[in-house]
Amino acid sequence: MASESRLALGAPLPDWTPRPAPQPLTIEGRYCRVEPLDMARHGDDLIAAFRATEIASWTHLFVGPFADDDAIRTWLTGCANSDSYVYFAVIDRASGRAGGVCAYMRPDPANGVVEIGSIHYADLLKRKPATTEAMYLLMRYVFDDLGYRRYEWKCNAFNTPSRRAALRLGFRFEGIFRNHLVVKGHNRDTAWFSVIDSEWPALRAIFEGWLAPENFDNEGRQRKSLAAFRG
Repeated sequence: MASESRLALGAPLPDWTPRPAPQPLTIEGRYCRVEPLDMARHGDDLIAAFRATEIASWTHLFVGPFADDDAIRTWLTGCANSDSYVYFAVIDRASGRAGGVCAYMRPDPANGVVEIGSIHYADLLKRKPATTEAMYLLMRYVFDDLGYRRYEWKCNAFNTPSRRAALRLGFRFEGIFRNHLVVKGHNRDTAWFSVIDSEWPALRAIFEGWLAPENFDNEGRQRKSLAAFRG
């Protein structure tokens, strides 16, 4: 009985210590740059980009679509000033323009867990290497620099594009939290995904192989998909 109790506790972590909280920092990539969201630097670019983005892209988000530019500005200002989430702007290096936002959500330094979320890309960034690279850079910072154990992705269970994106990026599906939230007057069942620290070294190598310049032709098209790199 005593032996069974010890096994039920899970693997021992004798050297574990709480990790630092994620910080708003700039991370340079080959195709994008991730910067702390700042309205003076990014506001005009993001408002213009989101104004021109397909309305349906807001369907499964907690916010939007917005009635006008002032409403977009109010939302972005609230994100930039958030005390609980760490928001970033994603800059397309080819154009030099901000074209998306995302955030470290619900950071839990005591347990080494954080969620990447509030992701919204304007049309100018969609289907470009910059979006994949942004996710890689933010994941790398959490695992390699901060030493976190778990990196989460959550989305509306009906949000098929987000679920596909999570799987493409190497997250593992963990299940559905039923009746999890009320969003825009509708029930939300939430799909949960994660990457854990033991999976990260292999996933990092996959990202680096896919992002290498030789994996893209002169038109910027991938020669080999991320899934193909995973085998």
